[in-house]
Amino acid sequence: MPRFGIVSSADTDTSRRVTIRDIAQATGVAPSTVSRALSLPDRVNQATQQRIQQVARDLGYVPNSQARALTSGRTRAVAVLVSDITNPFYFDVIRGTQHQLAGAGWTQLLVDTEESADAEMAALSAIVGKADGAVLTASRLSDAQIARFAERTPLVVVNRRPAGVPSVLIDTPGGVEQAVQHLVSLGHRDVLYVAGPDSSWSNERRWKALIGVAKRLGVRVARIGPHAPFVDSGAAAADAAVHAGVTACIAFNDLIAIGMLARLRERGVRVPEDMSIVGCDDIFGADFCNPPLTTMTSPIERAGRVAIRMLLGRLGAIPADELPGEHMSGAVALPTHLTVRESTGPAPRAT
Repeated sequence: MPRFGIVSSADTDTSRRVTIRDIAQATGVAPSTVSRALSLPDRVNQATQQRIQQVARDLGYVPNSQARALTSGRTRAVAVLVSDITNPFYFDVIRGTQHQLAGAGWTQLLVDTEESADAEMAALSAIVGKADGAVLTASRLSDAQIARFAERTPLVVVNRRPAGVPSVLIDTPGGVEQAVQHLVSLGHRDVLYVAGPDSSWSNERRWKALIGVAKRLGVRVARIGPHAPFVDSGAAAADAAVHAGVTACIAFNDLIAIGMLARLRERGVRVPEDMSIVGCDDIFGADFCNPPLTTMTSPIERAGRVAIRMLLGRLGAIPADELPGEHMSGAVALPTHLTVRESTGPAPRAT
């Protein structure tokens, strides 16, 4: 069953009627600056933002849209669905969604769907009437299922692109290309892709990107998996990689890669002298493992913030003119880059 949690809640005291203009007068800034500081805090100078938010709290400000919600039937809550709350990838996503919602005076309902499409469907059905919309991160549902739910509840998806549903895409295929170029520069010509879950849309995007760049650069590629996106999956993946006779691996995510490092060390396979390992996401801890992990760094927290902006824009809680480049239908793409650490090195010489 999906697990629900309220991460934060907005003040619902409606006894005061302080306006944005009152805050602007008290802080000496324009009302438009106050509006941005309260709804889009990362677009205002940090010192100004903190001063405005402190004055708003001191004056007992309640957003007009929140006051209207009492009679409109709006919950002013957004559900954020994650596939595995224990995966550090989602820590930054949750931080981004939480901060963006808190700045707008909304509540976040956090749902852990435990890598289950059935649990995700049950959660979406349960939130109808309890939340004004939802953000799906790394959904395990099909595009058709997501589209059907989007007809009932406003949705924004992260790392998916179902037709007609707003989405935020992290460009890990671009990161894959950088990773292959890096490995080729080190002399590697045989690369293994350690695949994630078959239900992961990002998994197939990364594999297709790998095939494309490998063909262009003359690299031989193979694939093993699927593997659950957990550290424990790394042991079997490492054993398969040794058997495959490759010199480098690109793992679906950092958790699998970290598990591979531990298993290779147990087997006496030196990283990177005997085999290079590349992860994906640059989660907390990727630079603490032994050796520190070369990985594709993604703007994960920013993805959460952008997803909430898009959803609030669709709900009319953020003016359209304050959403430059973040269309309410379509997709926003966020770039990644390769962070090189000690788990990659020159390909071993043939003996």
